[in-house]
Parts: sequence; structure tokens; C-alpha cells
Amino acid sequence: MANPSVETVNTSDDKLILVAGVLLVLVGFVGFFCLWGQEWYFRGVALAVGVIAGVAVGLLSAPGKAFIAFAKDSYKEVRKVVWPTRKEATQTTLVVFAFVLTMAIFLWLSDKSIEWVIFSGILGWK
Repeated sequence: MANPSVETVNTSDDKLILVAGVLLVLVGFVGFFCLWGQEWYFRGVALAVGVIAGVAVGLLSAPGKAFIAFAKDSYKEVRKVVWPTRKEATQTTLVVFAFVLTMAIFLWLSDKSIEWVIFSGILGWK
């Protein structure tokens, strides 16, 4: 059974656009290493231009446009989130710390009780 959420590139135009984007990114990396004797900022600009151009070309394809739509929808959803106030966050943190401390004490007492029963009661070690 195929996963319906997996998106494949079906048209040859989209494939060519994605290949062109990858090639531009590779050209940026090759330019970075070919300009070894130049100043670091020339090399950085070559790399940045290649990567930015490759990503921009890739975003022109159908999967790139779908990614842009997904990013916009995600941003809208994040804006709907109701974040806790400082007081609520502090109270929740204190409850978590209290629970962790309680569980630590409980587990320590359980461990020491079992240790006492086994070593002192059953095995008779002192």
C-alpha cells in the first residue's frame, strides 16, 4: 500500500527544474573550492549565490510551490497557538520538579527497602 502523503515529481519539467537547482548548488560549492586563493568573502559570496540560486530555482517547481504553501499554512497554525503566561510556565515547571523529587525519593526508598530485605533478611549479610 502506497503512502498517500508521499509526493513524487511526475512531470519532466519539474524534474528538469529540480536538477537545475541541484546543479546550481553544486556550482556554488565548486566555485567555493575553485576560488581557494581568493579572499574568504569572495568564496563565501560564490557559495551563497550558488545555494540561493539553486534553492530559488527549486522553489519554482511544483514540489517547491507545495513546500511554500505548506510553510505558509504552518506559519498560520503557529500563530494560533496560545502560549502560556510566565506565571503558568513557572507553576508548571515547579509541579514537574516536585513530581521528579517525589519520584526520586520513592525510588530511593524502594531500592533501599528491597536491598534491606534481600541482603539482611534473606541472605543474612550485615
